[in-house]
Amino acid sequence: MSSVWEAVRTKRAIRRFAGRPLEAAHLERILDAGRRSGSSKNLQRWSFIVCRDRAHLLELAKVGPYSLHLAGAATAIALVTPDPRGPEAPLSILFDLGQAAANMMLVAWELGIGSVPATVYDEGLARSLLGYPPDRYCEYLLSFGYPADLADLQAPPKAGGRAALGDLVHEERW
Repeated sequence: MSSVWEAVRTKRAIRRFAGRPLEAAHLERILDAGRRSGSSKNLQRWSFIVCRDRAHLLELAKVGPYSLHLAGAATAIALVTPDPRGPEAPLSILFDLGQAAANMMLVAWELGIGSVPATVYDEGLARSLLGYPPDRYCEYLLSFGYPADLADLQAPPKAGGRAALGDLVHEERW
């Protein structure tokens, strides 16, 4: 990619991956992009669990009805935080996590790696498969892998795929 804007403009959700593992340097760059993300009061309330074992990925694909892509990923990264629904949890936890996820996914795209998020519907299963502590929570996992079809990296934006800017933006008041 030649710029951040180009990565934002061209990024696509990739759900079908080639069968090869991520290069170690690429995985480290993706993880570092998440680590370097901004967070409220610089609390950095996230941890990342990296999953590469094929049998483990197949089990993780059962955490929700739309998470089957985890089974074919080269790597899944579980995004773990304090429970965002806890009585003392600030709303910023999920905002911060979204920033970390976006950084990871955009850096992956720049490296020619596709990604897509999976929402955890079965938190008990995710906890048992990932082994995070009782005071932590996993709402999302990210699938990463080199696309099965390299043409997906160059696919033009779909016409009508996004609402017009004028339909979303209001000046001063609604």
